[in-house]
Amino acid sequence: MGSQEVLGQAARLASSGLLLQVLFRVITFVLNAFILRFLSKEIVGVVNVRLTLLYSTTTFLAREAFRRACLSGSPQRDWSQTLNLLWLTVPLGVFWSLFLGWVWLQLLEVPDPDVVPHYGTGVVLFGLSAVVELLGEPFWVLAQAHMFVKLKVIAESLSVILRSILIAFLVLWLPLWGLYIFSLAQLFYTSVLVLCYVIYFTKLLSSPESTKQHTLPVSRITDLLPDFTRNRDFVNWKEAKLTWSFFKQSFLKQILTEGERYVMTFLNVLNFGDQGKMKFYSVLIKGVYDIVNNLGSLVARLIFQPIEESFYIFFAKVLEREKDATLQRQEDFAVAATVLESLLKLALLAGLTITVFGFAYSQLALDIYGGAMLSSGSGPVLLRTYCLYVLLLAINGVTECFTFAAMSKEEVDRYNFTMLALSSSFLVLSYLLTRWCGSVGFILANCFNMGIRITQSLCFIYRYYQESPHRPLAGLHLSPILLGAFALSGGITGVSEVFLCCDEGWPARLAHITVGAICLGLTLGTAFLTEAKLIHFLRTQFGVSKVTNKMT
Repeated sequence: MGSQEVLGQAARLASSGLLLQVLFRVITFVLNAFILRFLSKEIVGVVNVRLTLLYSTTTFLAREAFRRACLSGSPQRDWSQTLNLLWLTVPLGVFWSLFLGWVWLQLLEVPDPDVVPHYGTGVVLFGLSAVVELLGEPFWVLAQAHMFVKLKVIAESLSVILRSILIAFLVLWLPLWGLYIFSLAQLFYTSVLVLCYVIYFTKLLSSPESTKQHTLPVSRITDLLPDFTRNRDFVNWKEAKLTWSFFKQSFLKQILTEGERYVMTFLNVLNFGDQGKMKFYSVLIKGVYDIVNNLGSLVARLIFQPIEESFYIFFAKVLEREKDATLQRQEDFAVAATVLESLLKLALLAGLTITVFGFAYSQLALDIYGGAMLSSGSGPVLLRTYCLYVLLLAINGVTECFTFAAMSKEEVDRYNFTMLALSSSFLVLSYLLTRWCGSVGFILANCFNMGIRITQSLCFIYRYYQESPHRPLAGLHLSPILLGAFALSGGITGVSEVFLCCDEGWPARLAHITVGAICLGLTLGTAFLTEAKLIHFLRTQFGVSKVTNKMT
């Protein structure tokens, strides 16, 4: 498979991921707005901080390293060894589920049973749901490696929709069940997700025509199960060692990703009621809290997460991990540089757009959603700070997806030492800034975290392409005209906010929105004229017709 074909598949996978994220966020937004009318803020806080953290930590630690290592393997590898390795995620998930479940029940503060009943059952079922989801890991990796876009869309959308329907039904008819509702719904969600993958591959492998069309490395559904009868090694030890390197990194990365929740959970910065209120308050403010996604998190996850996940697979396929840059296949090497440059430019433009216009429209967004309760306090400052974080989040997602796909095992091990120091400093900084600045401290600590990680990745990319004529970091350079357009738009919308938002009534608000729309249009038009290379990349790789006609 050529690099251009892989690029097209990665673009289609990213596009489908974007559509999925739109669906998920809309459903979640509406569902939680409904749920908050029936359940207490304490239950909301426990589910969205404590139990969700248990589930995400278990699945992340059990599978993230395996995904990164197995998706970057050679096309000529022995897939039976790769599948055997992937099945190790299940016992690893059982271990983390039991260990973390014990921590959650024995070492952490247990909520008042009168306020949050069935907490123990919730811990057990959320841990069990993580193990159930890991049963589908070999199927998921095989599907991702062959870029089965339609399967991903159907499986994830169906499971999310059915879970949402179940939650809505139970909240409406059995609100006293409390944590039972979310626990059963989570277990139901993971079961449906795994069944979708199992049923798909069962039907696919039972059809000779489909098997020939997709050229899969397995011919029967039983080939996806662990194989203990082989004379060769059970796993590919080179792949296993790379997995171990990524595992050490994933442990540290989880601290950086979920640091706020660990601080809240283990250091008792907020009580359960405060966590519940912050979940509600963060509907448009703090995307890392999962009760609802705020505008900043919504845009970040809609655009950047699908790109990072899909193009990690692209870079892992076209670049050989253990080879020096000068020994790479030059056509693939050049294509990777071009794609990285375009993705960096896209991330920078999207992040700048969110930051510049987010500063002037944070107060209006909060006022429309929650009225004076949100827009008159520290909410606008919190959301404006988060807009800056989104810019860093965008750039970091692109730089790390390339860096982790291109690093050798030794480089991953060296990077882990940096992650260790960064994780420690991040937790300390999160705690201190939260004590000094309140909720804004969480976001400021995240900005520090992202800034250091971006610097590390940029240094790697610079060294990687240093001996070649390719300069992908040029994607971080914008024309002075475009920078002037951003600065002018920021100034105009800032003045508009002072005079038109948000106490002058709806006519003034609409005028403020109109000013923003005009400035946004002019800024995007300037980008269209000055960034012809990026526009060509988007047209050729993310065209809607390509997504609909070639989705497989």
